[in-house]
Amino acid sequence: MKSVQDNCGIFGIFNMPDAARLTYFGLHALQHRGQESCGIVTSTYDEHKKRRVMPARRDFGLVLDTFDDPSIFNNQLLGDAAIGHTRYSTSGSSLNRSNIQPFNVHYKDGNLAVAHNGNLSNARELRRAFSERGTLFQSTSDTEQILHLIATSRRKKQLDQIIDALMQLEGGFALVLLTDDRLFAVRDPNGFRPLALGRYEASGRTAYCVASETCAFDMIGATYIRDVKPGEILIIDRDSCATGEFQSIHLPARYGISQCIFEYIYFSRPDSRIYGEMVDKVRRKIGKQLAHDAPVPRVNAEEKPPIVISVPDSSNTATLGYVNECHKLGYRARYEIGLIRNHYVGRTFIAPGQDKREMKVRCKFNTVDGVLRNRIVVVVDDSIVRGTTAKLLVKMIRKAGAKEVHFRVASPSVVSPCFYGMDFPSHEELIANRFGSIEELGRWLNVDSLAYLSVHSLMKAVRRGNRKAKKGYCNACFTANYPVPIQTGVTKDEND
Repeated sequence: MKSVQDNCGIFGIFNMPDAARLTYFGLHALQHRGQESCGIVTSTYDEHKKRRVMPARRDFGLVLDTFDDPSIFNNQLLGDAAIGHTRYSTSGSSLNRSNIQPFNVHYKDGNLAVAHNGNLSNARELRRAFSERGTLFQSTSDTEQILHLIATSRRKKQLDQIIDALMQLEGGFALVLLTDDRLFAVRDPNGFRPLALGRYEASGRTAYCVASETCAFDMIGATYIRDVKPGEILIIDRDSCATGEFQSIHLPARYGISQCIFEYIYFSRPDSRIYGEMVDKVRRKIGKQLAHDAPVPRVNAEEKPPIVISVPDSSNTATLGYVNECHKLGYRARYEIGLIRNHYVGRTFIAPGQDKREMKVRCKFNTVDGVLRNRIVVVVDDSIVRGTTAKLLVKMIRKAGAKEVHFRVASPSVVSPCFYGMDFPSHEELIANRFGSIEELGRWLNVDSLAYLSVHSLMKAVRRGNRKAKKGYCNACFTANYPVPIQTGVTKDEND
């Protein structure tokens, strides 16, 4: 599934010298969640200005490129508290430098910075209300509205201002908010986007950190404690770092719990713990369920067994589960590496005289011809969205000499766009909506057979993989059942 882009990654740490450098490493672990731009904001005391300030560094590109100068950490991003963000835009133009997060402002009650993963489903309504009051916007991102809500709140205390602002938000959001003396970690009441709490200890000092995925904790050597709960506002300050006890406030839940199931299918790294369980474990369960729904083709004893290949990297784990379960069910099959992915492809490239989409796929993938030639090939991918990549991969596999090509998808058909933080195409662009049946789509892809995991089977596999999570999941992209109302007429690119 290469047509859906990752949502953003956020990281925050409080009460540790060199906080910016630790945030840098945390963002590096979260780079898969966004490659367009990144940034870090810290909190420190300026001896010349005699007040606390929030220096920032933001730029387009990857984390390693944006923070490649050591002086950034030695001279600019000082302080023992920091938040960071790595971005793929789902709201607001990716070409607008003003949209690069974290955002930070100085207002009547001090400094304030925010990094946001998700989409606000009521962003259009909020923006219209602010515009009518004469509010000026610096960006086209819905995240800026969070700062305006806090700054214009009539509450006296800063904590109450933040709560007042959060109460007005709808949709999917995981936030890290940094003030002059506290770090706030927030998940929306539905829990759409993940956010985890960790503890970091060094030189006799204890700090606490939050991240979109626990792989960021592994990068810096922090210990995972628990997830930030849906609707929770977790407050980290000096006292909590000393005692390990946190002030926790909960936003009212109006629509129940609906954690994004696509985190397990595609977004998160397999070595991360999401919603309390390892992604690797859940993806293997998904692959096993796919084997029950759509196993490999049966062949005669005289024939070579089908080979099963993944579309690297996000479908690797599900493919392993699929092959192992096919064996248990009595099907002959062998796991092979038939596609090689180039991990060093940039965001842009020149493709003169060739179809750009096909060249983009060829820049990212290549076939292992000796593995595929004269074999029955079963391709396992995590999903099909626009279908462009899948069609071109099938073409490449057939050109490599495959005798048959069968496609297995470790998720249901994507039939609806997402408004909670994933960059799904419009309803018309989704390939599942362009064909009347799976058989028709299979003929368009030029495969010998095509099969998807059903919605029922997906939910069954995820619940088996994460028995500790008794809460619900959002599967609106597969069912069009949106757990939080969407404003009529909102389009994915209206702010671009």
